[in-house]
Amino acid sequence: MYKIDFNHPSSIYFVGIGGISMSGLAEILVDAGFSVSGSDRSKSTLTERLEEKGVHVFYGQRAENITDDIDCAVFTSAIHKDNPEYIAVMQKNIPSLTRAELLGQLMLNYKTSIAISGTHGKTTTTSMISEILMRANTNPTLSIGGMLKSIGGNIRVGGNDYFVTEACEYTNSFLSFHPTIGLILNIEEDHLDFFKDLADIRNSFRKFAELLPAEGCLIINGSIPDYREITKDLPCRVITYCDSPVTSDGTTADYYPSDITYDEFGHPSFLLHGGKGEARPITLQVPGLHNVSNATAATALADLLSIDAEAVTDALRHYTGTDRRFEYKGTIGGVTIIDDYAHHPTEITATLSAAAKYPHKTLWCVFQPHTFSRTKAFMKDFALALTHADKVILTDIYAARETDNLGISSRTLQQEVQALGKECLYFPTFDEVENYLLENCINGDMLITMGAGDVLKIGESLLGK
Repeated sequence: MYKIDFNHPSSIYFVGIGGISMSGLAEILVDAGFSVSGSDRSKSTLTERLEEKGVHVFYGQRAENITDDIDCAVFTSAIHKDNPEYIAVMQKNIPSLTRAELLGQLMLNYKTSIAISGTHGKTTTTSMISEILMRANTNPTLSIGGMLKSIGGNIRVGGNDYFVTEACEYTNSFLSFHPTIGLILNIEEDHLDFFKDLADIRNSFRKFAELLPAEGCLIINGSIPDYREITKDLPCRVITYCDSPVTSDGTTADYYPSDITYDEFGHPSFLLHGGKGEARPITLQVPGLHNVSNATAATALADLLSIDAEAVTDALRHYTGTDRRFEYKGTIGGVTIIDDYAHHPTEITATLSAAAKYPHKTLWCVFQPHTFSRTKAFMKDFALALTHADKVILTDIYAARETDNLGISSRTLQQEVQALGKECLYFPTFDEVENYLLENCINGDMLITMGAGDVLKIGESLLGK
């Protein structure tokens, strides 16, 4: 395997350089003195940012982009073997790394590498931890799966003490990492186009936990059923946090919240138990019970790093969210428009439950299912989750990497939602969705565009963006 040497920067080419993670890794290498180039399908704010730093970005992936002076090519799992650049790299015998392998090698360049994993909440928890470390003036290097307003993007190049990144389980990419501290926020069924079942997923998270060195630490959600299957006989320290004082095996959690209240916008305040001293009051500016859990995990990590308690509470109090995580987009005609990345039934339930505490008359959810395999696997769960909205509108399924529709469509999901007694409409085009909303949303309503695809365009179009 090709080894990245920070003492001898080389020429690195990124196939798909405009991705949220790939662009961040490219920026880290640019700042470290590497010669970076790459390709993507179209121009974006991320590619423009790289171009401003001197990166040569090709728009369109062609074999002639791959030149002999490239020392190493980096691919994501979305790049198939029939990709012309992939073929050219193989024919020229240019060394290559996956995105995850590169990220794993970067982690070795830092004293403390922190990897945040879990089926849900990775971006938000990573962002909370990032805000805490910056508030404490630790000068961390950050790689986030979303755009964080306080750093003006998804990447921050700092010192060599702390590196913070998300760790995704899909295709077992996080097993290429080298963390010294790991977080496991939750473990549920997802990505069933790759994993066989929940047992297969749990096995991957166990292998992730085994990556931690003896002097390292695993922070894990003790609400995970039989979480000790993940932590048993690990050589490293294990810290548990939980939504309640008791973990799934009946023991007391190391960290847990109590006395949770909400303000008029659904923002929670609570007492955090754990660590040294008395329970600490925490106030958040992001809504929902799920964010109480994310903040509890972030605080447990901060305590492990001996971050000043005041810096923790201050950072959490000022954290206002990441792009596409219950993101306020604007108000038009008295209708509040929110966008959210939720694309799994658990995430949908969490987001809509948080929205229920936000002032509104009617709660509209425009949901764009993400991938045929996920939609088919969780069809009934999706339908049940969507009933937390007052009115549901479905768009076509966003296929992403998939080509087989598995015999389903959004009309299939529509029927499931309607069978539960909830009003649900389907429109094949965004224009039809927008026209319906313009005629039917009224002053005081809340509209949430939801999904991991391009459904956010609907809200932005309504707002004239």
